Amino acid sequence: MAKVSVIVPAAGSGVRFGAKENKIFQRIKGQPVFIRTLELFTNRDDVVQVQLVVSPADLADMKERFGGNLGFMGVSIVAGGAQRTDSVRNALANVRDDADLVCVHDAVRPCVSSLWVDAVFAQAEKTQAAILAYPIHGTLKKVADKVITETVPRVDLWEAQTPQVFGRDLLRLAYQTATGATDDAALVEAMGHPVSVVMGDPRNIKITTPGDLALAEAVIDSLPKPKPKGGDHPFDEARW
Repeated sequence: MAKVSVIVPAAGSGVRFGAKENKIFQRIKGQPVFIRTLELFTNRDDVVQVQLVVSPADLADMKERFGGNLGFMGVSIVAGGAQRTDSVRNALANVRDDADLVCVHDAVRPCVSSLWVDAVFAQAEKTQAAILAYPIHGTLKKVADKVITETVPRVDLWEAQTPQVFGRDLLRLAYQTATGATDDAALVEAMGHPVSVVMGDPRNIKITTPGDLALAEAVIDSLPKPKPKGGDHPFDEARW
């Protein structure tokens, strides 16, 4: 079994969400979004490290409100940077030497089944680069000034999701000259290394607007779930 270090970027400003505080603090079924996301990884036997990358503006608040609980979960808090690539690079510097793979997963994607995580981890162990993605089914329009300029063929188009998982040394090499990419696969692709696609699911949504919270609430109980490993859950949801 490959050992995996997990990086959870949560340093975005969340401007499109429109709330007074970062969207990672919004709740789904009583828990903050980012806690539900972290729990996808913290109890896995193959995960040896979890880092939560937080905006410098949210760092003090995160430590004050959640530092104790994150410590109990074994999650380290890392200061993010100006861009997503800067944030992931900061966490990459702390990845444990015994980690074979590095998984990067958006803090605002809490609707992921452990079965999907199993699949992308297994593929990355084989190929050193794998992501969850889902074929695009809708009709795509290119728009300028709210006017359609082109209908884009959707053949062979997939929407990239996370987790995205790579060999530790491969991802570090990709980040040596990284700037401005919106996902990690693009950096690895730019090196000429093939990135495998593992079938994802449309329920693996990225929370961007308040409406996405309602959607996540509706679908999260429908996800395939692992059998309980036994023992009480370490958190009382009422505390959040």
